[in-house]
Amino acid sequence: MTQIIDGKQISAEIKDELKEQVAVYRAQGKEICLAVIQVGDDPASSVYVRNKKKACEYIGIRSLSYELPSQTTEQELLSLVEELNARADVNGILVQLPLPGQINEEKVLNAISPLKDVDGFHPMNVGALCIGKKGFVSCTPAGVIQLLKRSGISVSGKECVVVGRSNIVGKPMALLLLRENGTVTVAHSRTEDLKAVTRRADILVVAVGKPLMITADYVKEGAVVVDVGIHRDDNNKLCGDVDYGSVAPHCSAITPVPGGVGPMTIAMLMKNCVDSVLLQER
Repeated sequence: MTQIIDGKQISAEIKDELKEQVAVYRAQGKEICLAVIQVGDDPASSVYVRNKKKACEYIGIRSLSYELPSQTTEQELLSLVEELNARADVNGILVQLPLPGQINEEKVLNAISPLKDVDGFHPMNVGALCIGKKGFVSCTPAGVIQLLKRSGISVSGKECVVVGRSNIVGKPMALLLLRENGTVTVAHSRTEDLKAVTRRADILVVAVGKPLMITADYVKEGAVVVDVGIHRDDNNKLCGDVDYGSVAPHCSAITPVPGGVGPMTIAMLMKNCVDSVLLQER
C-alpha cells in the first residue's frame, strides 16, 4: 500500500508549533516582522504573496507589504532593501520572484542582509549550508526534509537521486540529503541514460520543471518519490513533474500535486522568520 505524504497536514502541524513559539516570544515582548516586496502585478506572484501574508497572520508574525509598480528601477528596489536591512524592527526580507527584466535578480538577492534572508538565497547562507554551519536554508528543500522526517522516512544510508540542479531547489536539496547521511546523485538535462540513474534511487526527488516527465519506468519498485514540480496540464488541472497515476502504485511513499511539497514551502518560510530572532540575537 502506497503511503500518500500529506503536505497540507504536516505544514499545518508545523504552523501550529510555530504559532506557540511566537506566542512565547510575544510574552517576552518580542515581535517578529516579515517585509514582503512585490514588483509588478504578476497574478501568480500575487497569489503567493497573499498566501505568505495569510500564514504570517495565522502564526502571529507581523507582515509589511511593499507593492511596487512594474517600472520600478533596480536602484529604487535596492534602496528599499537597504532601508529594510537597517530597520531593527524587521526580522525577515522577502523579494517575490520573478522580477521585471530591468532588474538584476542576483544583485537584489545579494543585497539582502544574510541575517534577514529568510528565503535562504544569499551566497553566505548557501555557503553555510555547504559547510554545515547555521544559516537560513532554501524553503522548498528544507520542506522536503521535514516531509520525509515527519512521515517516518529515514534518509541515512539510502541511495538518493535529485533530478534538477537549480540553485533554489536541486543544489540545496542535494546538500540537505547529504547532511542527513544519504548517498546522493544529482541528475539533470545532460545526464546520459536518466532512467538508469533514477531507477537506482531509494529516494527520488524530482525538480526538473517538466510536467509529467517522470513515468513508472523511471522509478524503482518501492522507492519514495517526492515531486517538487507544479504546472497546469492541458485540462488546466494542477500536476507535477511526476506522472502520479502511473508512478504511485510502484512507490512505498509519494507526494501528491497539489497538497505535497507546495504547502511546506510556506511553512518553512515561516520557520525561517521565527528562527531569524535567534540568529539576529547572536
